[in-house]
Amino acid sequence: MKVLSFILLFTILISCDPPSTNQSVLDEIDSLHRRLDDAYKPGFGDFMSTIQTHHAKLWFAGQNNNWDLADFEIHELLETVEDIQKYQAGRKETRLLGMILPALDSVNTAIQQKDSTQFIKSYMLLTNTCNNCHKIADFDFNVVKVPDQHSFSNQDFKVRK
Repeated sequence: MKVLSFILLFTILISCDPPSTNQSVLDEIDSLHRRLDDAYKPGFGDFMSTIQTHHAKLWFAGQNNNWDLADFEIHELLETVEDIQKYQAGRKETRLLGMILPALDSVNTAIQQKDSTQFIKSYMLLTNTCNNCHKIADFDFNVVKVPDQHSFSNQDFKVRK
């Protein structure tokens, strides 16, 4: 009965509203939809560049046993994966992205345990998984490797005492 009363009241209120007001609301909704369609959305390559940066920084943090920084970097990687799934949901590459999650979890576990040996193994798994995903997605020309030198001259990866 309450639902029926609410529907009746809502119908009466809508019918009392002048048509010009209804049209202006619809026009505003259309305007907002157009603005959303034109809003900036990062491209897949933008996200991959972000992943590349955090992948490299993660390596140098782990090599320096800077587990706090490594923890930060692994969570940045996970956040970027979530953003790809949100903003690039329709792409083939996004559907393949789930294959990287076990490798990220493995690296995260090594970081939480502060285990350098396991970190290296897990990082290698992560890197190989990236390359396998690239191959399946027909981007095998884009090969990821363990960084041998960092280009972040403005960041110290050593643990602060």
